[in-house]
Amino acid sequence: MGLGSVLIYTILALIVLFFLSSHSPFNNHHSSHRHRRLKLRSNFTLSPSRSHSSHQPVPFDPLVAELERHREDKQWEQQHIQHAPPHESQPEWEDFMNAEDFINDEDKFNVTSRLLLLFPKIDVDPADQFVDLHELTMWNLQQAHREVLHRSQREMELHDKNHDGFVSFSEYDPPSWVKSADKESFGYDMGWWKEEHFNASDADGDGVLNLTEFNDFLHPADSNSTKLQQWLCKEEIRERDSDRDGKVNFKEFFHGLFDLVRNYDEESHNDSHHSDNSLDAPARKLFAQLDQDGDGLLSDIELLPIIGKLHPSEHYYAKQQSEYIISQITIARFISIPSCLENLFL
Repeated sequence: MGLGSVLIYTILALIVLFFLSSHSPFNNHHSSHRHRRLKLRSNFTLSPSRSHSSHQPVPFDPLVAELERHREDKQWEQQHIQHAPPHESQPEWEDFMNAEDFINDEDKFNVTSRLLLLFPKIDVDPADQFVDLHELTMWNLQQAHREVLHRSQREMELHDKNHDGFVSFSEYDPPSWVKSADKESFGYDMGWWKEEHFNASDADGDGVLNLTEFNDFLHPADSNSTKLQQWLCKEEIRERDSDRDGKVNFKEFFHGLFDLVRNYDEESHNDSHHSDNSLDAPARKLFAQLDQDGDGLLSDIELLPIIGKLHPSEHYYAKQQSEYIISQITIARFISIPSCLENLFL
């Protein structure tokens, strides 16, 4: 690997690690460093069109992700495991209070060394000493799946009342805001947590959810299950069907669903300002394509072709992150290395 490649990869690593940093869970006064600081959480923000999503940013470096998981796990234990004496977990918790100091200590967390370690793990398809969009997306997706499964496992521990490794519907308690909400207060039946959703997640039909099924239950957009995709379509109908006829007419489709599809398809989110008149023709074209029986209404089955755009999966966000990172390294190649490094740590 030539010197030029090493320099470019080093800049890429710094951009990636800084990009996947965010507001710190720790206070700045812990720092004894004068140099500009990396942080644990990603400051990457989703486009406004998808700002309603509950998606959480994922650390790029597995080591940073591990520190983050320790921090979250201790907070989770203190919040949910009431019977555990605080002093039992306190010593280990203290080890991670200054996690940002760790990743800003060049002797402990050297960015170049981390790059040399991680690069061959990302450069796999093919292993040609270059990282392309696909490889970077797959890497981000792997990290995301690991994070999501870890959180699902923690959540499952709360609901598995008899500790048999499975969650039954009777064991699963919906969130308190669902219990207290008027089912019509949001314009549709608050049914995302109900038994229909549970059964759609129960792939083997044994009446209980294992970890994989429970993970699909919590994150249906990332599941390959046809039953869950159909359930998502039914939920969209319930939410958008203002006249309660069991289907979505063009007006109901145009004000809501079409915006989500259009924003998903647009490469540049800066071009998302259009008048209703300019969007009417493309909306009607898509509506006609989806309306297979030509009755002027969309059923839940007819929404299947676009359900992935209405509920983006982790792959969508992994690709979005990767495109941003590559755009930044492309810019960095045309400025001096000192200027690039200076800008990274502002």
